[in-house]
Amino acid sequence: MNHQERVKQHFNASINTKMQAMEALTPFIVNAADCMVQALLQEKKILSCGNGGSAGDAQHFSAEMLNRFERERPPLPAIAITTDTSTLTSIGNDYSFEEVFSKQVCALGQAGDVLLAISTSGNSPNVIHAIHAAHDRNMAVIQLTGKEGGKMRELLGDNDVEICVPSTSTARIQEVHLLVIHCLCDLIDTQLFGGD
Repeated sequence: MNHQERVKQHFNASINTKMQAMEALTPFIVNAADCMVQALLQEKKILSCGNGGSAGDAQHFSAEMLNRFERERPPLPAIAITTDTSTLTSIGNDYSFEEVFSKQVCALGQAGDVLLAISTSGNSPNVIHAIHAAHDRNMAVIQLTGKEGGKMRELLGDNDVEICVPSTSTARIQEVHLLVIHCLCDLIDTQLFGGD
């Protein structure tokens, strides 16, 4: 296979995964957006976390909320708890890497807030700890996963929403996660500020 064919193979795999995800995930994305909108209407906030590429996705979501997505509107309260290197390294050094998000959820999260917990495998220990901390604080959790949901699926509460990408490829899962984040941003803006 030459290089051009290899690139086209990636595009086709991404398109196919997104088409499968569209059919499987649409109602869950709508439910997740509704959950976030209800929190924002009650003057609550959205915390987000993940590792590696998922940390980037958490920051991407927070930036779209705090600044803007595709329209001018007031800033919305969202915090990516993946960004403060002093906090992350201090918790990791003094306690363990598994607690880098859960300690922040305990400090910043309040009842009625939402945690956007992102893990391509659904098995990230520090994200799992963050979900436990969120539940302890009566927060809803939106799980953004793949690979059949992993251990995070076992933690789903009555007010939680799972958005599990139907793929085992980390790259394809991450590509769909970004699209899901953009769908969430669009639905939040539309429900809060109207228009198409």
